[in-house]
Amino acid sequence: MRNKKWLPYLGLPVLLTALILLKWGHLDGSVLLFRCALVVFGYLAALGDIREKRVPNRLVAAMLGAWVLLLTPQLFFRTQQAIDWALNGGLGLLLGGAVFLTVYLISRKGLGGGDVKLMAVSGLYLGLDGVLPAMLYGSVLAAVAGLLLILGKKITPKDAIPLVPFLYIGMLLTLLIR
Repeated sequence: MRNKKWLPYLGLPVLLTALILLKWGHLDGSVLLFRCALVVFGYLAALGDIREKRVPNRLVAAMLGAWVLLLTPQLFFRTQQAIDWALNGGLGLLLGGAVFLTVYLISRKGLGGGDVKLMAVSGLYLGLDGVLPAMLYGSVLAAVAGLLLILGKKITPKDAIPLVPFLYIGMLLTLLIR
């Protein structure tokens, strides 16, 4: 049997196609490009968290770099809109990072540092109005899944489950609703 390491990545083109088909004509092309980038990076982070129970710093750095690269040309062609995006994204970064950092500190590292960094940088893409709903949807989904796994005796209350896949679903829901 051949090596099928590529199989988990088949969902990515499906998600990108769905996003583009659902939002084409409803969103500015630049906004759609930012959302597609978030879909790609979030997908890779979710896979990494499932496989290795961690979010690589390189992925978070690449996500930040891509946001800067996508925003920079906008500063020349749509200056005011780009400044608004940068401010909104910066506030989203601060809010997402602050909320998850607070949970990280209160939970005594029950939440991973990669989760904090990922949610902060995701705030750049989601903006101030999108980061809270994404966190809420993802956290509620993770809590329900954890509860079902505990009730089904698949895990104990002390076991950890990867949070990023649930946060990613929360991000997707937020992107599709807005």
